[in-house]
Amino acid sequence: MLERLAEIEARYDELNRMLADPEVTADHRRVQEVAQERAGIEDIVSLFRLWRDASRELDEAKALLREGDDEMKDLAREEIDRLTAETERLDRELKLALVPKDPADERNVIVEIRAGTGGDEAGLFAADLFGMYQRYAERRGWRTEITNTSANEAGGFREIDFEIVGRGAYSRLKYESGVHRVQRVPATEAQGRIHTSTATVAVMPEVDEVDVDIDWDDVRIDIFHSGGAGGQNVNKVATAVRMTHMPSGIVVQCQDERSQAKNRAKAEAHLRARLYTLEQEKQDAEQSALRKAQVGSGDRAEKIRTYNWPQDRITDHRINLTIHGIPRVIEGDIDPLVDAVASAAQAEALAATA
Repeated sequence: MLERLAEIEARYDELNRMLADPEVTADHRRVQEVAQERAGIEDIVSLFRLWRDASRELDEAKALLREGDDEMKDLAREEIDRLTAETERLDRELKLALVPKDPADERNVIVEIRAGTGGDEAGLFAADLFGMYQRYAERRGWRTEITNTSANEAGGFREIDFEIVGRGAYSRLKYESGVHRVQRVPATEAQGRIHTSTATVAVMPEVDEVDVDIDWDDVRIDIFHSGGAGGQNVNKVATAVRMTHMPSGIVVQCQDERSQAKNRAKAEAHLRARLYTLEQEKQDAEQSALRKAQVGSGDRAEKIRTYNWPQDRITDHRINLTIHGIPRVIEGDIDPLVDAVASAAQAEALAATA
């Protein structure tokens, strides 16, 4: 690890010299590339230098313990305790910093929520999950834009697609992908029996044109009248857009904007995200974080998390974590769940690099 850190530090110094080179600074695009690469390793270099300084001070304190008088030895012992803890902390942070980052982490996300088993109650649960993510986005200063909805008769959603726009959205919400299960007494249940329902969540990073090259000869585009809310305009003017990617069978549609152009742009972004995720899945079919493994069939048995209302208990089955306070979580306070799963993923990544 030390050799790798030394190489990263040498590259950091080289990048700094490049940013002072008139030939480089004359090329704005080159400056941006160099500055971006430097920013990507700056934290690692800072941690490495702090660790190296603390390690040197620790060696000096150990030498003082061997050679100093009694008073100096007492001071040395205090310093050794402090510096040992400091070097161990920096060592852990360095190892974590060296874990390869997901290049999509800083991107916006496109989220699909689908009612699974459970009839109308599953649709109501899908609506609860949408509200939870919408309020979570508000807490973090992100913007939510609905692109497509299909309501059920009970007031929930058979499906809802939306974008969350905000830096780092994917880094947080990617852990929400999978089947969510709810156990509660539905409002429509006269006997007071507890029902079990599911909803699936798929979280995909928003991608650029350069990330996915679409052959538009392979895409059928249909324009139709929206079936959702929106007043007279939605009913009289064909603004909804459906895109079908023939080779993959992927179908996306956007109908919640009044403008056909806006719906088309959002449908294209959604299609790119779906194709990007599909390609990622092909590259690593066994990685459970990818979309099809995340979503599964929506069956009750395929679950990542259970929300048990009668016992006010939420269990994340991936890491065997149980917390209480469902109302607080549904109001958007999902950071404790996200942090726990993210920490487990980081620990697994660290173990893989050991």
